[in-house]
Amino acid sequence: MISLIPKTVGLFSEVLCSLTEDPTIANKMNQLFSSGSEVANFMVSSGLLRLSWAKILDCYGGVNINEQHQTLGFSLRWKAYQEANMNIIVFITSPICTKSHLPNAEFVSSTAFKGTFPLFDFLCSNGNSFSIHKAAIALFASHINELLQLKDQYGKSSCPLVVTGHSLGGSVASLFTLWLLESLNVSAGKRPLCLTFGSPLVGDKGFQQAISQHPSWNSCFLHVAASKDSIPRIFITPHYLQTMGLTYKPFGTFLLCSEIGCACSDNPEATLELLLAMGVGGAGNEEQLIVDYGRIVEQLELRIICKGISQFGELMLNSLQAGIILQLEAIGLQNRQHDQEQQNNLIKKLELEETCMLNKRKAFDPAKKLNDVKIKMALLEWYKKASKAEEIGYYDCYKNQISRWDRDIVQHKKFLTKYWEEIVAQTEKKPQKELVYFRIRWLYAGTNYRRMIEPLDIAEYYKSGKKNYITDGRSHHYIKMEQWLEEAEKRRLEEAEKQSNFPNNTKKQNVDVILTDDSCFWAHVEEARICCKSLANADATSITERESYKKNLKNFELYVMEQINKSTVSSEIFLKHSSFMQWWKEYEKIKEPYHSSQLTDFMKNCKYQQYASGRLVLD
Repeated sequence: MISLIPKTVGLFSEVLCSLTEDPTIANKMNQLFSSGSEVANFMVSSGLLRLSWAKILDCYGGVNINEQHQTLGFSLRWKAYQEANMNIIVFITSPICTKSHLPNAEFVSSTAFKGTFPLFDFLCSNGNSFSIHKAAIALFASHINELLQLKDQYGKSSCPLVVTGHSLGGSVASLFTLWLLESLNVSAGKRPLCLTFGSPLVGDKGFQQAISQHPSWNSCFLHVAASKDSIPRIFITPHYLQTMGLTYKPFGTFLLCSEIGCACSDNPEATLELLLAMGVGGAGNEEQLIVDYGRIVEQLELRIICKGISQFGELMLNSLQAGIILQLEAIGLQNRQHDQEQQNNLIKKLELEETCMLNKRKAFDPAKKLNDVKIKMALLEWYKKASKAEEIGYYDCYKNQISRWDRDIVQHKKFLTKYWEEIVAQTEKKPQKELVYFRIRWLYAGTNYRRMIEPLDIAEYYKSGKKNYITDGRSHHYIKMEQWLEEAEKRRLEEAEKQSNFPNNTKKQNVDVILTDDSCFWAHVEEARICCKSLANADATSITERESYKKNLKNFELYVMEQINKSTVSSEIFLKHSSFMQWWKEYEKIKEPYHSSQLTDFMKNCKYQQYASGRLVLD
């Protein structure tokens, strides 16, 4: 539609740069497109569609593409072509798949083939499931060993790769490309580009969402669909939707074309409407023919030389409507015998779908808010330093609300929490392979946020008189962020071990300026204080309860000393008015006179003063 499709164009650009050194092509790639029609014209004029279709015909072996086949069974055929600057893999079926071969739109659920064919489990996250066209996945699975060899041979090549296919072969090409994407490091290397011609829709809404939630994957697919080809819309006719309850959904970008023009759409709902509209009024016999996409692409290349003028004749009040009408005209819908009301309803529906999609894209963009996040984190750092100057520390300052800036800090905390909750929620929806890359991208900033802000949540929690924060009150997004940090650290150590390059952990941190590594440290302090108060006030009526409190306090001593030995706890905990120092005073009163431990020795001898200055030497 009217929306820009920069990622799709960008991936086309990567491939085209390998095919030509013409500077005019490179300049054209860098232009912004104002409508889907311009994007479509750019893609057609690239020559990549014509080249891909030529390879498909070669793979068919010169067969007459208008020849009708009635065989119900299919075999998968593929062939790899090594061009000078790129590789092309073609998937087709034998016989050529036509409308008569696809009377059944049956799905197969991801849960059904999870145990026996788990290759696409990476699309499942948080227990989500999806369904795929049964004929497509069956054809793919039946050649899995050969396809694995093909994947190993071309999947990690530095040479640009185009995966293409026709009809049901296009469905297999899409599945093969997804399989490739899962194994690639998307932060490095080149992504494959999948071009399908006349391919039926592959999966349901769950399948579409799993791919669309990852823009860098979604942009790897371009599906060419001609107005005379019924295969791309065969599973979205009212008959299937109403009588069978099936909900096939498109993904990627669709290049919709007729003999007089073409247009692009990457909006799933708008694409469905356009595919259905293209089928209205078509001749039934004509639609049963296998469409010659090579001829259509050739005609489109010739027509791009001249630009037409819209025949709708109405002055458009906004560019969105204008773009929609130009695309409807480009794919031949203005020549159909629609009444004016039908045309207006279609335009309004497409305008609404496009507006909704644009709003979703604007709803949450982490990068756009990143500057605000940095500013608010800087303000919190300032608050932390100001609190330290008062010998109390920012945890206790916030807990007691003794600063005139506390109200502003509450608002900053809310903003940051909402931001990072969104980040975690979006990350959890990502396919598993991309999830690792996404985590790494935000890991450092997210860890700083968690170590700075979670203590403030803990302060609010215990100020309200609650207990057991870690088990009963901790937010899900803190748990996931800590888990991802541990996983990243584990991977780092494993890589170091493989390279016999063990990290040097002997260098001490400057504990006077760090944030405490364990963002739940103050929850442990508060629980230890509760134990002290219970023992001091004789709240524990039974011997068992008292022994339990004493055991918890001994464990707390060990925990604190472990943090000190590793230099992972901030020296702020030893400030005069901190909750930790309050705990120590309470603990001295209730512990047995003969009790001795490493921490009690550390505190009694005021070694924490040397710890803060970095001069402490521990045994």
